[in-house]
Amino acid sequence: MPDILHRVGIDASPEKVYGILTSLEGNRGWLDQEATGDAQKGGMVTFFKGGLDAKVTEAKPNELVVWDCVKGPAEWVGTKINFKLERKQDQTFVLFSHVDWKEPVEFMYHCSMKWAVFLLSLKALAETGKGRPTPDDVWVYVGEGKNYQKR
Repeated sequence: MPDILHRVGIDASPEKVYGILTSLEGNRGWLDQEATGDAQKGGMVTFFKGGLDAKVTEAKPNELVVWDCVKGPAEWVGTKINFKLERKQDQTFVLFSHVDWKEPVEFMYHCSMKWAVFLLSLKALAETGKGRPTPDDVWVYVGEGKNYQKR
């Protein structure tokens, strides 16, 4: 199965990055200003006005956070979003993966781009205190014909 993979170095401690990923306030600061739910292990977080429900299935302090996509775009349901944290070279590297896509559809290319945008928002939030979550993120166009829109 195809996967989306990204790596970003963040000038912050693993504790800080982990805290952002496992708190509702943190997720509102880098991914979606209107996120709701519980970002702790066993909780469910809803993003994008109900467009994505992610169950937090793993949360190893300062090492790993895993979300299982249980509701959202058909291509996402059944996939996992992983944030592996590694401290080296005086920074925290986030090894990001969005795995278990059934096939490499065109929407996957769009999602890869958007994950890169959001990971840079996570970096900015951890380093400066200000991210660019939806709806203030960098928008890219998706769709065709009448369905062509910014997301």
